[in-house]
Amino acid sequence: MAHAIRFHETGGPEVLKWEEVPVGEPGPGQIRVRNAAVGLNYIDTYHRSGLYKVPLPSGIGLEGAGTVTAVGPDVTGIKVGDRVGYGSGPLGAYSTERLTVADRCIVLPEGLAEETAAAIMLKGMTARYLLRRTYRVQAGDTILVHAAAGGVGLIMCQWAKHLGATVIGTVGSDAKAELAKAHGCDHPVVYTRENFTDRVKEITGGKGVPVVYDSVGKDTFMGSLDCLQPLGTMVTFGNASGPVTGLDTGILAAKGSLFLTRPTLMTYTAKRSDLEETAKDLFDVVLKGAVKIEVAQRYALKDAAQAHRDLESRKTTGSTLLMP
Repeated sequence: MAHAIRFHETGGPEVLKWEEVPVGEPGPGQIRVRNAAVGLNYIDTYHRSGLYKVPLPSGIGLEGAGTVTAVGPDVTGIKVGDRVGYGSGPLGAYSTERLTVADRCIVLPEGLAEETAAAIMLKGMTARYLLRRTYRVQAGDTILVHAAAGGVGLIMCQWAKHLGATVIGTVGSDAKAELAKAHGCDHPVVYTRENFTDRVKEITGGKGVPVVYDSVGKDTFMGSLDCLQPLGTMVTFGNASGPVTGLDTGILAAKGSLFLTRPTLMTYTAKRSDLEETAKDLFDVVLKGAVKIEVAQRYALKDAAQAHRDLESRKTTGSTLLMP
């Protein structure tokens, strides 16, 4: 019998339960995947806490990689024995084996380990759409990345550097500053003792940056707006400190006709062609070594609650895997 982490009510990490689950045979358009590794992401805590509503009881997790053990009717391009990765749903990645939608899975190229895939399918594809579509970073740009030592942050710093950008990144400690710097962040800013808005102005000679990538939310939002050049783009793609609420959009005009967007990976990869293109670009930069993946923590899948505690208390860096 397969096992999975499920929750029957929203709340803290304690609501996560390790349960036996039936898996069964895949239906039309589905495949069955035996997971080799599962990715931990901040969005998982939003589902668990109820910030993002899901029908209960529910599985949890969006990112994983493993081997296909069965293929349902009408599935093309994927066969039993293929290694696949996924990062854009449906929920249920925290499992030893699961059914999922074939159209949301990508066959892994030779040379890409399943553990690496499980650490990048959501985080790496997020970095790709942010840097190449939401605001297309160009050589010579100076950009601000919040949470630069996190899973998405470390990938973004490296990829932006590969594109020829200068990267300013906020971090919570000196150790995280060193980690971010080792992964392409030119100017780590320790926000616990430095005002990041002042530092951005200092680094850019008062000009500010054309884009801010902010996964922190409430605590950094207003300061981030003050980092932007006129006509700059504010990309708020996470809520680690809580969601941004009660915004008077007139402030965007007052601060320089700024652009504001709240994007999601699910929208940017809703079309199969976009999912494939996004994954291909990601695999290319990883396989050629331009982006190195930092798996800094591994937990047994059954210990997912502890992984959530550590993630929310900012004890983790880089990518974290849950091992079935």
